[in-house]
Amino acid sequence: MAQQPSSCQYIPSDQQKLGLPLIHGANVSHVFHAKEQVTAVDRVEFGITAGKITAIIGESGSGKSTLLKLIYGLLEPDTGEIRYKGWLVPTRKDKLIPGHDAMKLVSQGFDDLNLYAKVWDNIASQLPNTNLERKVSKTQETLEKLKISHLAQQRVADLSGGEKQRVAIARALINEPEVLLMDEPFNQVDAAFRDALQQDIRHIVDETGLTIVLVSHDPTEVLAMSDELIVMKNAKILEQGTPEKLYYNPAHGYTAQLLAKSNILSPQQAASLGIQTESTIGIHQEDIRFEQNSQGTFILKDIRFRGFYKEVVFGNGSLTLHAILHPIVYLPIGQRFSVTVDRYSTFMS
Repeated sequence: MAQQPSSCQYIPSDQQKLGLPLIHGANVSHVFHAKEQVTAVDRVEFGITAGKITAIIGESGSGKSTLLKLIYGLLEPDTGEIRYKGWLVPTRKDKLIPGHDAMKLVSQGFDDLNLYAKVWDNIASQLPNTNLERKVSKTQETLEKLKISHLAQQRVADLSGGEKQRVAIARALINEPEVLLMDEPFNQVDAAFRDALQQDIRHIVDETGLTIVLVSHDPTEVLAMSDELIVMKNAKILEQGTPEKLYYNPAHGYTAQLLAKSNILSPQQAASLGIQTESTIGIHQEDIRFEQNSQGTFILKDIRFRGFYKEVVFGNGSLTLHAILHPIVYLPIGQRFSVTVDRYSTFMS
């Protein structure tokens, strides 16, 4: 990929800091000033590794998209700093056209696409006319990489949401950025085609060394494709780590519920299951075993169809537990069951 200038071009007083991750944030905050002040990002610290896919996840309003715009330089931190390769990320006050030169941002609304132009023209327009042969070959190569060659002569306005998303990504990638930022990239992609697009993006990263930072409110869609997760809640970063680490050993109940729809229990509730602890715990649905037992203390309250499995809901008056039924067999609602917990997580908060 092309060598990008450092922020010295825009911030003459800046000095490079060595030994940092590719993208590094320290004590970063951003406040929106309207009728009331809204703190969208509150003194966060983070590191993003080169050549990996990092997903920023959290419920709506947690600050994910604001953090993405801070990384790109569309917004300026009110406190702290964000550095790329050790250099400060220039913001609106430093550049006439905001946005880091080494990065491309794909927004939710396809704002950059010309809806009434052809797919080919949307992508090819990002390259200069100084070398027409290269322009044609590079456009074709990018179309093939995103599997949209068959759409080249169609208008963007006539495409589905998923097809538009592929065009937006192709348009962003044709100039070989070092970092691709994506805000809710799978929102308008049909569930049947979502996995294919995710795996195509994964292949591009493995093939080119591209670094991707994406935002999602639905962690199930990024667990399989991400190398790192950053979990946000109420403008703060709760924790960061690999999907496997955060799924199996979350430090916070919020993370366990977000990633696994975990059962969150107080120490008193845990004691009713024979678990002695002074902390809040989480029990993943797949870690609960149950069997019909006339002497059991739990009653089967509900069964919810989830496709290849069913979610079963047990209650004992003071505690409700959600568990997974797979393979699917008949269970009688209203009958008593005994419940056993295979494993659980203990939380900091």
